[in-house]
Amino acid sequence: MDKPKGLTSARVVSKIKRKLNVKVGHTGTLDPLATGLLVVLTGKRTKNASLFLKLDKAYEVKVVLGIRTDTYDLEGKVLSCNTDPVTREELEKVLEEFRGELWQTAPPFSAKKIHGRKAYELARKGLAVDIQPSKVTVQSLELKDFRYPDLVLACEVSSGFYVRSLAHDVGEKLGVGATVAEVRRTRVGPYRVEEAKTLEEILDHE
Repeated sequence: MDKPKGLTSARVVSKIKRKLNVKVGHTGTLDPLATGLLVVLTGKRTKNASLFLKLDKAYEVKVVLGIRTDTYDLEGKVLSCNTDPVTREELEKVLEEFRGELWQTAPPFSAKKIHGRKAYELARKGLAVDIQPSKVTVQSLELKDFRYPDLVLACEVSSGFYVRSLAHDVGEKLGVGATVAEVRRTRVGPYRVEEAKTLEEILDHE
């Protein structure tokens, strides 16, 4: 399904479960800020969730340069602002470093598990979040649009990849900071968002 903005993935599952009255589960969390493809399993197929979690994914992400937030997106608390200009050439050069295999640290406000607890549960309590980096792969990373301070990236990545960390890390490499304004997941494995139903279509269906 094509997840709307503003809803958690768990909330979407809850709504569909209430509609269909069967066991329902999703196969990879999308942040409330994010829209796009959420693969939802029902009934006996919920047992296959782990197979979908390992699939590659594709995203389009809008990023704002010069702003750092604690959540790595515009929903969070602003930590700093920087108005130093960045050229397209500087940005393209930094993006080169984020293609192929790399080590990435998940955002402190994420569902990444730390000793059995989700990172965001600890972060919300003001506790220090020690997240170990994971190896991920970026098959492709394209700069679709750039009008300082706004840019749009399209990327195809391995499972376990965090788009918010990509934006944050690019901003740090540029020395000005960056945060996510919008995220849209366009593909999970062979499944594409163009083929997806909206939540309204699912809930209104007789």
